[in-house]
Amino acid sequence: MDAEKIISELSLKAVRSSGSGGQNVNKVSSKVVLNFDLNASQSLSDEEKLLLQENIAARLTSENILILNCDEDRSQLKNKEIVIKRFLEIIKRGLHVPKVRKATKVPKAVIKKRIKDKKSISDLKQSRRKPDF
Repeated sequence: MDAEKIISELSLKAVRSSGSGGQNVNKVSSKVVLNFDLNASQSLSDEEKLLLQENIAARLTSENILILNCDEDRSQLKNKEIVIKRFLEIIKRGLHVPKVRKATKVPKAVIKKRIKDKKSISDLKQSRRKPDF
């Protein structure tokens, strides 16, 4: 994954934000909306696209477009930085392939110890019984 190439494919749009800011909210477009078209991406291979479609399917639209919003800050520039950082984190997590777990055998010493402990507990309980005449 080449972050610079992917960032160049992003579509960023500034819109008016809601929330705190007073009259500044009415004048300035500080909210940033990020769009990323997964199918049209040139920087991702076909395998990476399929992996992302599986791993981040809940975040994608029906046309495989990822849409992220950010209106946390009053500054458009800071919101742009935040939304790009968030986007790269989502892509990185979506491309992560977990290591395959290798099944291992239980060591013989562990099995012997378990059986020995069982036997000792059994003998202890046996000794508590009333003698059989």
